[in-house]
Amino acid sequence: MRSSSGVRLMHDGVVTETAPEGIDTLLVAGSPHAPDEVPDPRVARWLRAAAIASRRYGSVCTGAFVLAQAGLLDGKRVATHWAVADRLTKQFPTITVDADAIHVRDGKVWTAAGVTTGMDLSLALVEEDVGRETARRVASQLVMFFKRPGGQTQFSSKGEAVPVGRSALQEVQRYVAAHPAEDHRVELLAGRMGLSARHFARLFRKEVGLTPAEWVEQVRIAAARTMLESGQWAPKEVAGKCGFHDVDTLRRAFLRRVGISPSEYRKHYAAPRARRRE
Repeated sequence: MRSSSGVRLMHDGVVTETAPEGIDTLLVAGSPHAPDEVPDPRVARWLRAAAIASRRYGSVCTGAFVLAQAGLLDGKRVATHWAVADRLTKQFPTITVDADAIHVRDGKVWTAAGVTTGMDLSLALVEEDVGRETARRVASQLVMFFKRPGGQTQFSSKGEAVPVGRSALQEVQRYVAAHPAEDHRVELLAGRMGLSARHFARLFRKEVGLTPAEWVEQVRIAAARTMLESGQWAPKEVAGKCGFHDVDTLRRAFLRRVGISPSEYRKHYAAPRARRRE
């Protein structure tokens, strides 16, 4: 069997020919097409029977869509890849999707965000079964975080603010994106469209889905991420160049939106040779 990445796998059995009983941990892997496909009714029936009989079950990445189609995630809090989190929420409104979580446990249901987070999930399963110390030794042997810092937002491009709405609004958004350090109070942005601050704020919220202040902060965080990734600027310098009052304001906003501090982000994502200014 060839996977989506081209790797060939030798399977041990066929789902519809395997008894659903006797499975301790049932995990469904994702695939690029999982959100668009409806499982074969025979597979869905097998999954439901196996999930009920197993000690625990769950998914990695878009495997959550397969479980959801089988009715196995109703009323549960789950994780899936950030790129399809909104889609899972809209398609299955009875499910609570944590778009930032690396992995989530809700009762006997365990779900992971995507691909390598399956390793984080596996480590959590090891910890539950044989203890924290053994899980720590496994993490050390695999040279991976025992507890990965932050959530998956730090890896996503979803935080980038894309201009939307009517053309005049988009022009305002493009100006903000090009000049993140400037003063972007509502009344000043409204003046660019010749509107009152109240009318502009109402229109912006309706067409963009965020308040002007939320959108501006999103733009500034995206600019800060780019600067930190370059490794040429310390967080204090980044704060000033991206429109934050001071480094503490940047840190609070960064923690809220990205899940880790600017210093941690720079440490993990800046090119080693570029880390010159501290």
